[in-house]
Amino acid sequence: MSHIVVIGAGQAGASLVAKLRNSGFDGQVTLIGEEPAPPYQRPPLSKAYLLGDLELERLYLRPESFYADQGITLRLKTRVDAIDPGAKTVSVGGEALSYDQLALTTGSTPNRLPASIGGDLPGVHVVRTLADVDAMEPEFVEGHRVLIVGGGYIGLEAAAVAAKKGLSVTLVEMSDRILQRVAAPETSEYFRALHQAHGVTIREGVGLKILTGDDRVTGATLSDGTSLEVDFVIVGVGIRPGTMLAEAAGLELEDGIKTDAQGRTSDPSIFAAGDCASFPYKAGRIRLESVPNAIDQAEIVARNMMGEGVDYVAKPWFWSDQYDVKLQIAGLNTGYDNVVTRPGGKEGAVSFWYYQGDTLLAVDAANDPRAYMIGKRLIEGGKSPDKAAVTDPSTDLKSLM
Repeated sequence: MSHIVVIGAGQAGASLVAKLRNSGFDGQVTLIGEEPAPPYQRPPLSKAYLLGDLELERLYLRPESFYADQGITLRLKTRVDAIDPGAKTVSVGGEALSYDQLALTTGSTPNRLPASIGGDLPGVHVVRTLADVDAMEPEFVEGHRVLIVGGGYIGLEAAAVAAKKGLSVTLVEMSDRILQRVAAPETSEYFRALHQAHGVTIREGVGLKILTGDDRVTGATLSDGTSLEVDFVIVGVGIRPGTMLAEAAGLELEDGIKTDAQGRTSDPSIFAAGDCASFPYKAGRIRLESVPNAIDQAEIVARNMMGEGVDYVAKPWFWSDQYDVKLQIAGLNTGYDNVVTRPGGKEGAVSFWYYQGDTLLAVDAANDPRAYMIGKRLIEGGKSPDKAAVTDPSTDLKSLM
């Protein structure tokens, strides 16, 4: 009987094994994860779960019983030590587990601060896993002082939760502005104003020099010489793809585990999907860090492991929840050279439309789901509406289709 092994029990891994069974695969399926919990949603960790608005069981993608019911062997709290592509085995605690096909859905790992500047002090947290968030939750006490290092979406979402829970929040971003790597100045300005209205102190163009403390972190010195007293620190300075197993196994890497359009790695029996995988996109390659990509790519990989031979065509979209604002992003803004702004139909609603010349690339829509949905359809359809029509509030967006 054919055996498919999937390493990585996150969103991509869970989606892949479910798709295998849903598509009629009747061979043996094993899903291996390092964490003790069954596959769960990560985005709510730094938002609803940390706020206490979402119970643990509601994080789970499926009830744990689903895997047994579907004949999927779920091995939790299990670390894979190595892959032997020649023997087609994975090493698990001294056991050599044979596979016919293997999928790597090993996700990503948060970057941490160096120990040399206090990154290993107790009270310094990252936001990635359930254990990470459970460890930091007791720190969220009204009046406590938190320093957030990094002004990307993870840092801003953590800042929003902390502010809502009554903490004193300082966020530092060493770039000239928050969201500089991922968004236009217009989007940065919108979220800067939003956080400042909620009492968050944002320091842009200022980095962290060192964290101080004996038994745990108690202070920070910034790159401009400012000293802060802190009760804890949250680090949100990006993630890196989980490629260690792939690299040790000799698979090709290129900003992640390099795959073809069908998710196949340099070894024809090994596939990859999710945050860890880079794949062909337009004229180049891309690696997408998002839930929609993890699901869609993993499902395509499942179909291709069953021999369908389907190329994955990414349709990028993302979201972020901060306070009462839902940001929805359609497309990729890479290469944009101008942005136009469209006011929404209610207070606080706005959308920013990214163009390269006259070609629409992406849309950031804050509390404006209509702009997001239409922008997404336009981008996926290869249509670029006239900028003057987009910015005119009297234009019915649907007419641009």
